[in-house]
Amino acid sequence: MKKSDFLYPRHSYHGEVQPENLVFNANLQEFSTRVNYICGLATNGKLSSQNAYQQIKANWKQLKQSKKQLCIRSASDNVE
Repeated sequence: MKKSDFLYPRHSYHGEVQPENLVFNANLQEFSTRVNYICGLATNGKLSSQNAYQQIKANWKQLKQSKKQLCIRSASDNVE
């Protein structure tokens, strides 16, 4: 296994193949990686819990904004 594959795992997309879905999937995987690093830093005492929370919250807002910009609808949006 290559070091980069271990540190930055990527998984193939399983869904309706559209450019905006693929971009959002990449953004979602990036979010997941960042949260993992932030949690690791907080767990090891390198980052305060409050700082970790703020960073995760900022990353979440960024992910939500990308979803909005890409016009991605969630499964619950389709339920009437």
